[in-house]
Amino acid sequence: MGGRLQGKVAIVVGAGQTAGDTIGNGRATAIIFAREGARVMLVDRDLASARETESMIRQEGGESFACEADVVREADCRAFVDTCRKTCGRIDVLHNNVGIGAGDAGPVHLTEEAWDRIFAVNLKGMFLTCKHVLPVMREQRAGVIINVSSIASVCSVGTLAYKTSKAGVNALTHSLALGNAQHGIRVNAILPGLMNTPMAIEGISRERGMPKQRLIEARDAQVPLGQKMGTAWDVAHAALFLASDEAKFITGVLLPVDGGQSARIG
Repeated sequence: MGGRLQGKVAIVVGAGQTAGDTIGNGRATAIIFAREGARVMLVDRDLASARETESMIRQEGGESFACEADVVREADCRAFVDTCRKTCGRIDVLHNNVGIGAGDAGPVHLTEEAWDRIFAVNLKGMFLTCKHVLPVMREQRAGVIINVSSIASVCSVGTLAYKTSKAGVNALTHSLALGNAQHGIRVNAILPGLMNTPMAIEGISRERGMPKQRLIEARDAQVPLGQKMGTAWDVAHAALFLASDEAKFITGVLLPVDGGQSARIG
């Protein structure tokens, strides 16, 4: 274990994951935070999955505790923030990892129900977690918020609701960064590109009826840097940097972690 987050209290929202061959962004980030000395609250709608993450952290000697919550419910967000503050005395880092894209499509075929569900999870959920964490961080005069967006927010993709909701995450990040700088709070976003995670590979292959290996090969071929997707550990290490004091003069940044995909706009 390192010490870049020694003595810090971090909340990772979306610390569980869907089943798959690899590790997801939220779980990897929670593990990295714990390895670096943070006490980590593991928030997920699937409590059993959050407890799996907790078990992995404890096996490495880290400290964490799981909490069940649905981020689209304000009462749940208020409750887990209150629990963390009462249990740990403070909140130093909020890492917002929850996001979905299931049911998305172009404007003609996208249903109203899918639009509403994607926006509720991807954007409303981040608004609600921030809403309830910010008063704690303002009182402390310190804190870090990291929102997981996507390069889909700035690149051309065929999924309208996901792209638009993630563009909203970028705008939310900018607004919160400038609005809370005076309180000593930093707010940044990570924009992952194509990642080899269970939500991406198992989820998309199932939705498209496509063999996983063929999907992996197709996604790898789109990445400029080495023609290979990133992993959840790439996102986790970017999150660690933004959460640490090494990034103490960085706020309002949208950081691509994408092997150069978004650089194609140049």
